[in-house]
Amino acid sequence: MSIRLVIVDDQALVRGAMGALLDLEDDLAVVGMAADGAEALRLVAELAPDVCLMDVQMPGMDGIETTRMLRAANPGTRVLVVTTFARPGYLRTALDAGASGFIVKDTPAEKLADAVRRVHSGMRVLDPALAEESLFNGANPLSDRERQVLRLAADGRSAAAIAAEVFLSAGTVRNHLSAAIGKTGAANRAQAVRIAQDKGWI
Repeated sequence: MSIRLVIVDDQALVRGAMGALLDLEDDLAVVGMAADGAEALRLVAELAPDVCLMDVQMPGMDGIETTRMLRAANPGTRVLVVTTFARPGYLRTALDAGASGFIVKDTPAEKLADAVRRVHSGMRVLDPALAEESLFNGANPLSDRERQVLRLAADGRSAAAIAAEVFLSAGTVRNHLSAAIGKTGAANRAQAVRIAQDKGWI
């Protein structure tokens, strides 16, 4: 019996290349591909694959949120996150969301296939360098609300504009931004956004 796979990546070239490589393995079969989170959830519900290979940064719903929803709705499908963005914060949030593995896209083909097999057998697979960095960098210090307002501040929105979007007062938004600036050790809002993005906290 082949291990049935769904590949989720917003780049067609990456999806195609990964699918072609994995299909060469006798015991692996790519049964579906999705370009975004919504399509991934629909495909997994329809096909019930054994393992879903998940990108992190995608338009709309990101790979972390998709993983959380996928695992809640389809506990029989394991998730292996395969990303370009080797950030320790992503590794931690992906595992918290229910992913069984986290590796980077430049992993050699045979290691990728091996990671799929190990995740399918119930093991955890983590990129060793990232796992070590994640251990020493500590957990994400930002609260859910602080992450939310920082994400919205990333494109230069004012506190009032963020407040209208998240149904808080502008003063409360400023308090959350100020807390996030303090926790990231940044000098200002823009720097806090940059630090949080670099660490994979938002």
